[in-house]
Amino acid sequence: MPQTSKKNSLTKENIQTPLGKYNPFEFEKEIYQFWQEKNYFHGEINPDKIPYSIVIPPPNVTGYLHIGHALNNSLQDIMIRIARMKGYSACWIPGTDHAGIATQNVVERELNKQGITRFDLGREQFVKKVWEWKENYGSRIISQLKALGCSCDWQRLRFTLDEDYCKAVTHEFVTLYNNGLIYRGNYMINWCPRCLTAISDIEVEHKQKKGSLWDIKYPLIDEKTGLASKNEFITVSTTRPETMLGDTAVAVNPQDKRYKKYIGRFILLPLAERKIPVIADSYVDMNFGTGALKVTPAHDPNDFELSKKHNLEIINIMDDNAVLNENAGKYKGMERYEARKKIISDLNNMGLLERVRQHVSSIGFCSRCDSVIEPRISNQWFVSMKKLAKPAIEAVKDGKVKFIPKKWEKIYFNWIENIKDWCISRQLWWGHRIPVWYCGDCNETIVSEHEPLKCKCGSKNLIQDSDVLDTWFSSCLWPFASLGWPNKTKELEYYFPTTLLVTGHDIIFFWVARMIMMSLYFMKDVPFKEVFVNPLVNDIYGQKMSKSKGNVIDPLSIIEKFGADSLRFTLASLTTPGKNLLLGEEKIEGSRNFANKIWNASKFVLSNFQNFNFKEELIKSIQVSYKDLDLGLWEKWILSRLSKAVKSIEKYLSKYNMSFACRTLTSFFWNEFCDWYIEISKVVFSKAILFNSSNLNQQMKINSTLFVLWYVLEKYLRLLHPFMPFITEKIWQNIPHEGESIMLSSYPKNNNKILDNIDEIAENKVNEIIQIVSEIRRIRTEQKINPGVNIKASIKPSDENTLKLLKDNELFIKNLAKIEVLDFAEPVEKKGYIKTIKNNSQIFIYLLDVINIDAEIKRILSVIEKLNEEIEKSSKKLSNPQFVSKAPKDIINKEKIKLEKGLEELKVLKEQLNTIKSMQNVR
Repeated sequence: MPQTSKKNSLTKENIQTPLGKYNPFEFEKEIYQFWQEKNYFHGEINPDKIPYSIVIPPPNVTGYLHIGHALNNSLQDIMIRIARMKGYSACWIPGTDHAGIATQNVVERELNKQGITRFDLGREQFVKKVWEWKENYGSRIISQLKALGCSCDWQRLRFTLDEDYCKAVTHEFVTLYNNGLIYRGNYMINWCPRCLTAISDIEVEHKQKKGSLWDIKYPLIDEKTGLASKNEFITVSTTRPETMLGDTAVAVNPQDKRYKKYIGRFILLPLAERKIPVIADSYVDMNFGTGALKVTPAHDPNDFELSKKHNLEIINIMDDNAVLNENAGKYKGMERYEARKKIISDLNNMGLLERVRQHVSSIGFCSRCDSVIEPRISNQWFVSMKKLAKPAIEAVKDGKVKFIPKKWEKIYFNWIENIKDWCISRQLWWGHRIPVWYCGDCNETIVSEHEPLKCKCGSKNLIQDSDVLDTWFSSCLWPFASLGWPNKTKELEYYFPTTLLVTGHDIIFFWVARMIMMSLYFMKDVPFKEVFVNPLVNDIYGQKMSKSKGNVIDPLSIIEKFGADSLRFTLASLTTPGKNLLLGEEKIEGSRNFANKIWNASKFVLSNFQNFNFKEELIKSIQVSYKDLDLGLWEKWILSRLSKAVKSIEKYLSKYNMSFACRTLTSFFWNEFCDWYIEISKVVFSKAILFNSSNLNQQMKINSTLFVLWYVLEKYLRLLHPFMPFITEKIWQNIPHEGESIMLSSYPKNNNKILDNIDEIAENKVNEIIQIVSEIRRIRTEQKINPGVNIKASIKPSDENTLKLLKDNELFIKNLAKIEVLDFAEPVEKKGYIKTIKNNSQIFIYLLDVINIDAEIKRILSVIEKLNEEIEKSSKKLSNPQFVSKAPKDIINKEKIKLEKGLEELKVLKEQLNTIKSMQNVR
């Protein structure tokens, strides 16, 4: 049991200043500042504690808090707060990513507004501008994460262009190069003509787009005259006619009877007036288009592979901006789509355009700027991936890294088992400069972690490679470089491998897989033990959120409107592994209402501490001796329900099923603690006030009720704290507690003591009472009895034990069900009573003076009519030989039970109808 501290004890003074109206904006910022000033978020290296560490998926330095960030970081904060409260040395490492392309694009757009480009400034001045932008705007998302309540270890804040981190990236490159895993060469890459850089395959977003399929006639060369034939053609189908200027062959399938006779002959390439061969390759799809394929090795990855196989010439017809170059002849200087229109027009005029068809094809777009990417041959740096991938495959198969939900393992394996070499060079100025220098005199290539002073030939004419490294090449070191690697720091030794990674499925390939590969290579261990792939956030209709649809929910506006706790709890309550969230504002309003319920219930508890002079000394004395507690049936019940809630939440959290954990938290507090135990306590307190009794037994009952109210509330606040940190801290500071902050208190667990036991007997007894009270409330609602009107009722219990239970709780039943006169026997005169049955106990409610009899007769007749229809349906099914012989046994049994219940309910309704009708005569 926690001891109260003098500093934060519940004194007479603060009893007299109870909590006001719930307004999160009055305390959320101050509480966060209090946590930071006390340095509660900092993870200390402690050999006596088990480490628990998480690295944040570093948001782009250009970023702002969107709903995906809000979900991802709320889930991380829940887990790190729980670990901290459980006594682990918890460390959540925050940071931001320099985001090469994204950040450079932002600054370039700002420069464009001024009418200048990065090339006008030059590399050094441009990079300086980017750093200035980063200093002004780069911490924006950090402050937003704080508003969300994230308890990151801000002392360990990292940036992927920090000096120490840059050293780690350089070490990574040089080590991989020296070990033969990094190489440079001319290969097909994805080129963005807007960003003017290469991008990797997984940075290309493929979209289905409507377009055209052009059938173009390529004239065969007459073998006798050597001139283009006017009668013989091979018609090719293409979606990109502008690239035909770079064709170096036409390919057909060797099994295609239509074209066998042309294999080995030559074609005069239209517009380019170049002779190209007809080649045979089984790669060609005979069913696509005309079955003849134009081969453009410099502008198509599949054609590039064909060129290597058939030793074809490679002709590049475009520059960096996707503008046609000198190899395009008279089309030089035209932008690619402008050239397409001109080429189509010219072919049509020449009679070579056979037909045009509508066609849907997959187009690759740059994921950074949404420009159509251009495949091209380029001299780039690559990482050889096969050797790195093998241990990463085994690590997941062996369970060293577990994906939750497990289905994401299949996606992981599909990619990594078919992995291609990784193009890591980017033609940018913002990022990690490639640590390679070229000698201007002897052409020597120098790869070094430090800038060389001179070449081995003695020349100082050294030029560093102008490219930077792919952003993911640096972020794949995040779990260990953020802890000081390649230096052997104490933090690295203690907190690595990290415990958990929470991330979205969209970066499993970009980031998760690469972290696993690099960690196994450099650290000889996995980077994390579990990967929880959080769901996506969709709108209430299941649609992906987008600005164009107008269904985007801004988490910052939600925080400003409802508070951070409401947003966090909503997101967590919707998080079920493997299922996308459906988020609407009304759900956030529901969480706000729940927060308000917690606030008001806590105010009630605090007010009764004052009313009954409940002193902290009394809590201390009860803590010392459990026998001082007069635990009644309802106290045993609520404590048992709390113990079950603790057990359930622990089970759900172990599976990252936040939705079920939140459901348990809500159900326990609202439906059990508030709806029943607090209502029971009101009866206890009202009786004490009414009789002003100094009876020792009654005083013990009051004290026990107060103590259990405090105990359950205090323990529940700790249970809820990781989900709703602000409101729980605020309330906890106003009730007796141990320590300075709830976030440093212990997370609840059942300890097998009297107060933390599951009591099934007490639960069964209270459940009996609750069902009877609920049945009476149901009748009251159905009969539209005024909630403020007390009624007369009789209960004929099913047995003697139930009779004793109900008599012992008569006062509670009368108060909870609004009963003025309650008997425990069947009424002698039944006229004016309506009868219902619950758990074999008969309940009689006197209605004569409290209902509209005519309206009630009409209502019951309507219900009987609908019930008769259902009974008839069930009877027909069960009397149908085909249904009985073919339907599964469980379906048949369900139908039988449905029929039995329907008949029983019909019998009760008919009795009620007869009773109500008899009241007409009485009236």
